[in-house]
Amino acid sequence: MALELKQTVRLSQQLVVTPQLQQAIKLLQLSRLELSSLVQKELLENPVLEDAETSPEEPDTDKQSKAEQHEKAKDENRGHEHAVDEIGTHDGDLKEPANFDWENYLDTYNAPGYTVERESRGEEMPSFENVMRQTESLHDHLLWQLHLSAFETTEQDIGTEIIGNINDDGYLRATISEIASKVNFTVEQTEAVLNRIQEFDPVGVAARDIQECLILQAERLGDDREIIEQVIREHLHELELHDYATISKKLSISLERATEIAHVISEFEPKPGRPFSQESAQYILPDVYVQKIGEEYLITLNEDGLPKLRVSNFYRRALMRGSNVGKHTKEYIQERMRAALWLIKSIHQRQRTLYRVSKSIVKFQNDFFEKGMAHLKPLVLKDVAEDIEMHESTISRVTTNKFMHTPRGIFELKFFFNSGIQRLEGGGVASEAVKLMIKELIDKEDARKPLSDREIVDMLKGRNIDIARRTVAKYREMMSVLPSSRRRRR
Repeated sequence: MALELKQTVRLSQQLVVTPQLQQAIKLLQLSRLELSSLVQKELLENPVLEDAETSPEEPDTDKQSKAEQHEKAKDENRGHEHAVDEIGTHDGDLKEPANFDWENYLDTYNAPGYTVERESRGEEMPSFENVMRQTESLHDHLLWQLHLSAFETTEQDIGTEIIGNINDDGYLRATISEIASKVNFTVEQTEAVLNRIQEFDPVGVAARDIQECLILQAERLGDDREIIEQVIREHLHELELHDYATISKKLSISLERATEIAHVISEFEPKPGRPFSQESAQYILPDVYVQKIGEEYLITLNEDGLPKLRVSNFYRRALMRGSNVGKHTKEYIQERMRAALWLIKSIHQRQRTLYRVSKSIVKFQNDFFEKGMAHLKPLVLKDVAEDIEMHESTISRVTTNKFMHTPRGIFELKFFFNSGIQRLEGGGVASEAVKLMIKELIDKEDARKPLSDREIVDMLKGRNIDIARRTVAKYREMMSVLPSSRRRRR
């Protein structure tokens, strides 16, 4: 069989994801903060890009009239024969004396309100970073107490290792044997140091489980200490179920006394490290505003803080001159200009797509905006994709990490997409609306006889909603609602 080489021509279509297309896809799923960071980075890296608000428009000298150039030359030749009393020769320009003492003016009236005068010796004020308040962490607080206590050097090493294994809730997340083997000391020495650390502030810190944490807090009490410790050691399960009658019977005390002890234990802190939490409030800046004007809802995009990008006229003129610019320089400017134009185009496309998706969501969920959560409709990505004639993946990217400010509150765009629960008589209702109904039923239940999941199913069927018991249990767990046996109050 002979082998030979042949050349053939074939015509085919292939989808090629260019770098520009990848950038456009990436911009769709960026949050508002991430988009702002990316734009600021591009402003630093691409000299052709500039912010229209911070960069004043440069005059196009190529379009100046000959008369203006002639007048300018006459002014330059005239010199400084006459002193200029005012600054600003065009209408609307600020006019003030040329010899105005701006330095003293700004030093004295720099900011409105109360100001602190600097001392005559000219010392500089401390920087803002030096006067900022820094929140103390739980580990810092424990290490501070460790170094102030009468520990020997070896005990401090053990104590440092123990504190390093305490989580943010204040619990020890390593066994004594593990800590002892790591610091090369005996288990007895490590246990002794742990017992002393458990006396530190906050009360209950360095416990290994919830029972030990509560006992450490009970040890600080007075006369009721022994019986409270006994309840925690032997009847923690009954406390969880609010079964005070069983506690009363086993300890031979009155039901009122058992209830009083349970009330004292309920005021203990189950997470001693909570006051030292480093979590800070996360403020949401919405991407879309929805306002009701008359009978319609007006949709506006939030573009505050996003730079208004444009291509610099300086580099445009450099390309127009042609012969005065080197070949490599011209190629570089053209490459940077293409990147700048594509970025501007991609951002505009992102904003248009976000607007169209938001408008479609408002159209589908009009009853929610008018009547509230109970009227939220089932909605999937395919519905919006077909409405605005885009692909579902595009809708998914656009609604990621985007928030909408509405008269009903601030919601993530993903919130409006819900699976549907079928009604008995046809139609559907959104899962979020069903969760709200379940929460309302539980809030109105009798605490002595809470509703079971089966009873909730029967009550929802009375509202024309066909739902399974396991679905009710799943929604209840998603809302962090305990089962009926643990909601009972005796």
